[in-house]
Amino acid sequence: MVATWEVNSNIFQQNVQRVIGDYNVMAVVKNNAYNYGLEFAVNQFLKAGISTFSTTSLNEAIRVRQLAPDATIFLMNPSIEFEKLRAHDIHMTLPSLSFYHQYKSELHDIHVHVEYENLLHRSGFKTLDEILSVLVEHFSDVDSKMKVSGLWTHFGYADEFDGPEYEKELQDWMNIVDTLLEKGYQFEMIHAQNSASFMRESKVLNHHTHVRIGIALYGSRPYSSLSRDTIQQSLRVKANVIQIREVNENDYCGYSFAFKAKHDHTRLAVVDIGYGDGILRTRAQHEVSIKGRKYPIRALMMSHMFVEVDENVASTDEVIIYDNDLRIDDYTFKGVGANSEQLSALNLDSLKKEYV
Repeated sequence: MVATWEVNSNIFQQNVQRVIGDYNVMAVVKNNAYNYGLEFAVNQFLKAGISTFSTTSLNEAIRVRQLAPDATIFLMNPSIEFEKLRAHDIHMTLPSLSFYHQYKSELHDIHVHVEYENLLHRSGFKTLDEILSVLVEHFSDVDSKMKVSGLWTHFGYADEFDGPEYEKELQDWMNIVDTLLEKGYQFEMIHAQNSASFMRESKVLNHHTHVRIGIALYGSRPYSSLSRDTIQQSLRVKANVIQIREVNENDYCGYSFAFKAKHDHTRLAVVDIGYGDGILRTRAQHEVSIKGRKYPIRALMMSHMFVEVDENVASTDEVIIYDNDLRIDDYTFKGVGANSEQLSALNLDSLKKEYV
């Protein structure tokens, strides 16, 4: 018996089609496509009609090019491996004024997307004036080498509803877009909306060519007020009861006195999955499902967990950690960790990996 990471390909595809509708989508495939597997995800997205991808890794961008020879591929992180960018026709962010001045002579024939930092402050030009200074210089220089193909930002607060931050970053961004277009600058691609912004607005923003969606394509809601019916999770993580142990009142179980039995004849299922397989300790504060019933996790170890069960549970029974009932996003909203945190933690070197 081996604990298993399993994705239903049909459900994955159905969710992708439901999320994208008729919109132009740039599918985010960073970090091995949120741990779903880059080859699997790219092929699924191509099947759904998506032909534009983004990632933060140049190596991943090159792998996407091998899987999708005709796709547009955007690297969200800067790179100075300019020959690789040219050889594989990878678009890249232009992340700052200083980067432009340092490398402008080496950016010839590379498609760049000018980035505005916005409230996230992770990367990007700080002001409209900084962006204009580059565009004015670029388009007035007949020897200018790079190809300004895109304009983009990231909304860091689109999943926050308790403050004004999202409205501010949206307003600031739209002012930049409108001003640049009014001045006559044109861009083949303008993209800003992540899953949360796209779901909040229920549309593509004015003048934007693409929505840049990540987590929603992989089956998780970006914020809790979104109906569970909007997005469907195709992922199941399942393990097995390898034996049943019976302990008595005041017995300690697990490392460092993790669980103290409150009653005699307490039944504990030993399950073959643990934090070494990527189960977060915060996830272990909640329940699993066995034969359609919920049972609490009592202790988490590297390769095992204890689950308190009743007489209905026996050795070899299947234990569900995640599925469309015990969803990644539900646990996100319970404070277990971000959707992407739970997904990326799963150790696909130790778990059996299946696509069904």
